[in-house]
Amino acid sequence: MIPYGKHSIFPEDIEAVTKVLQDGFLTQGEQTPLFEKAVSNYTGARYGVACNSGTSGLHIACLAAGVSRGDLVWTVPNSFAASANCARYCGADVDFVDIDPLTRNLSVSALEDKLKVAIKNRRLPKLLIVVHFAGSSCDMAAIAKLTTPLGIALIEDAAHALGGKDSEGNKVGACKYSLMSVLSFHPVKSITSAEGGMVVTNDEKVATLLCRYRSHGISRGPHLFEEAHLDEPWFYAQYELGFNYRLSDLHAVLGLSQLNRLDEFVSLRRGLAQRYNTLLDSLPVKKPIFDENSAWHLYMIEVPEHDRKRVFNQMRERGVGVNVHYIPIHLHPYYRNLGFKVGQFPNAEQYYSHALTLPLYPSLKQEEQHFVVSQLEEILL
Repeated sequence: MIPYGKHSIFPEDIEAVTKVLQDGFLTQGEQTPLFEKAVSNYTGARYGVACNSGTSGLHIACLAAGVSRGDLVWTVPNSFAASANCARYCGADVDFVDIDPLTRNLSVSALEDKLKVAIKNRRLPKLLIVVHFAGSSCDMAAIAKLTTPLGIALIEDAAHALGGKDSEGNKVGACKYSLMSVLSFHPVKSITSAEGGMVVTNDEKVATLLCRYRSHGISRGPHLFEEAHLDEPWFYAQYELGFNYRLSDLHAVLGLSQLNRLDEFVSLRRGLAQRYNTLLDSLPVKKPIFDENSAWHLYMIEVPEHDRKRVFNQMRERGVGVNVHYIPIHLHPYYRNLGFKVGQFPNAEQYYSHALTLPLYPSLKQEEQHFVVSQLEEILL
């Protein structure tokens, strides 16, 4: 079976992990700070706060942005459920902005229209979580132009997009237009730490909050009311209700080793995506727009709706591990129970009904890619 996604592990990655197992701290040692510094240097952000998943990163990002019960958070329906769940963890209400059918990212025109209604109804979102779907950056400049004057904070869900750039050439994660960007190091992402995530930001106060929220709300640093304890090196204090979202040194050192190959991995993904666009040219499918700045986490085509199930099943039977990304968040039972209905976000629903994800990962061989396309051709034609 050719999977839709796959990690690439090299001897130096194994050596790095083995060394920590033999010689270092397994957790709360030096590797996690080194990984945070390396990722923030790569993206251009001032601070990086590692955590044990992209999902936990989204959660603490919402907390650090001050999201709480009664607030409203917007995101897109075309994403994994974590992009909305993070706001629900904080007790906030969630709503969605439909996607652009061409880019499959947040529609700037839909956002503008929804903001006009929100202003009229006197209920603006506190936060907008922008998802860089499949590795392509949203138009952050245009989004910020609409949201910044209204005091709406921006968080980038960049789980798909590490190694990519926006249309202005800014690296995803630089946080030029956002308060924070959240990264994921799941095995099928740009690089892997097995499991793990990171929040990057340029705001020192936000970074301090993120560090506390990912570690029980506890800080060991000196604070004004602790002056009586300055001669007590064991002293620590809890300031918020935080969580145990720390990343172990084993995970961090794997991510740190993988980071050395990030640009190579993205270049390979980009080349494969470009080849797909050429190989699929004669087939009756809708291809993604080729974005040379994308990290190309996923490669999705759209097939006729009435054919999608048949194509999916027959591709799997022929040894091609196709997938579908994503079932729109608002159509999940949990969100339907909150009042969302079919038909509310037609572009996302239309895309989903046609979507099919083809295998894409750095070690995918050309002959495997040709096999994927040949099987698709036999099924469709």
